[in-house]
Amino acid sequence: MGRDDMRAGDGDRKAVSDQLKAALDEGRLDLSEYDERLQRTYAAKTFADLDGLLSDLPGTVPVQHSQIQPAASAPPVGAPVSTPHSPGRQIAQWAGPYAGVILVCTLIWLITSVSAGHLTYFWPVWMLIPLILGVTGQAFGGGGGRQRDRKR
Repeated sequence: MGRDDMRAGDGDRKAVSDQLKAALDEGRLDLSEYDERLQRTYAAKTFADLDGLLSDLPGTVPVQHSQIQPAASAPPVGAPVSTPHSPGRQIAQWAGPYAGVILVCTLIWLITSVSAGHLTYFWPVWMLIPLILGVTGQAFGGGGGRQRDRKR
């Protein structure tokens, strides 16, 4: 009895499926071909069935010839990662889009007031309360989140 006639185990099928997943991630397989080969992988009974699933895949490009540049040296695992935590930058990340919501609400109020012929109740002022609380919270009490991140 040769290797091709030997029965493949679950671990062998898992190894082939991992190689197929790597080929999909690298772009050597498209999704439909990956699905079809994965079904054949788990239906395979012998090593001959499994060997045919990987034999026609194109190889990977050696690192020396790759067009992808290696990443800069990463900090050691578990080392604290320093990121700029200026309050102005954090506020701008969420206050900018929220200010756009307030602007849209104010335009809706303005259009309804003009169409009514008189100024109606200025309800967009209620939209300013979360913005004001968020800005003051970031400016005066926003350090707690950074301390919690440093502990991790």
